[in-house]
Amino acid sequence: MIRVVVVDDHKIVREGIIAYLKTDSEIEVVGEASGGYEGFTIVKEEKPDVVLMDLMMDEGNGIEATKLIMEEYPGCKVIILTSYYDETEIFPAIEAGAFSYLLKTSSAREIAEAIKKAATGENVIEPKVASKMMSGYQQEQKKPHQDLTDRELEVLLCIGNGLTNVEISEKLYIGIKTVKTHVSNILAKLNVKDRTQAAIYVHKNNLLK
Repeated sequence: MIRVVVVDDHKIVREGIIAYLKTDSEIEVVGEASGGYEGFTIVKEEKPDVVLMDLMMDEGNGIEATKLIMEEYPGCKVIILTSYYDETEIFPAIEAGAFSYLLKTSSAREIAEAIKKAATGENVIEPKVASKMMSGYQQEQKKPHQDLTDRELEVLLCIGNGLTNVEISEKLYIGIKTVKTHVSNILAKLNVKDRTQAAIYVHKNNLLK
């Protein structure tokens, strides 16, 4: 029997989910809560296998509650069940220790199946959420210098080699004013304060090959 706690501040949603879960012979609902803090208290008392966790609640949000649960009961599987799937919710929830991430557009049957899969160590990520996660991961992997134009990259490499603006102007056959514009754009795109930090960036990322 899979012991489950349901945490959601919308009573109708919570009761609807519980009513369906009670029809499943493999699942036992051992507690319910309308807020994250209350949910954590019930988890401490019941020590469930799986927790269905809403994200946005007044009395302790789902991310905070998930983190608390994972710190105390790392073996418990938290399934986020929410209407939100922006990066600002997805990544903090996953970092807090959420095991699966479902949207409230999921059917009751899909939720029950996700609970059963969680109990056996198989997570479920809503396709829309998975797409957001992959997009966010790819953005994290992208280096700031990849946003530079070819000319800006040339100027950056010159900075990495210790060239002054005048020397860069002579080397690339462009005017001093143009060099200064490129340098200003480079500093902004790399999010560094000055040429020294830009040079450090070059060497840190092994751009001089």
